[in-house]
Amino acid sequence: MVKLRLKRCGRKQRATAVYRIVAIDVRSRREGKDLRKVGFYDPMKNQTYLNVPAILYFLERGAQPTGTVQNLLKKAEVFKELPSN
Repeated sequence: MVKLRLKRCGRKQRATAVYRIVAIDVRSRREGKDLRKVGFYDPMKNQTYLNVPAILYFLERGAQPTGTVQNLLKKAEVFKELPSN
């Protein structure tokens, strides 16, 4: 099963962590090998970049977003672009 979740990157041991939004296998650890990078999130600057076509591709094939990623996608109104079945 594939999940859309946050992967920490940037400088270590700092409060200024930034995150990549990645599609990753459920069994992988947080810093494990991802299938594809689909976005970027900086909580300090409140910046978000989303590759919407890639996110929709994974969601249509059954990927489950984590809670935080789901909140980011709701804010960006990505679920409105998802075709309903």
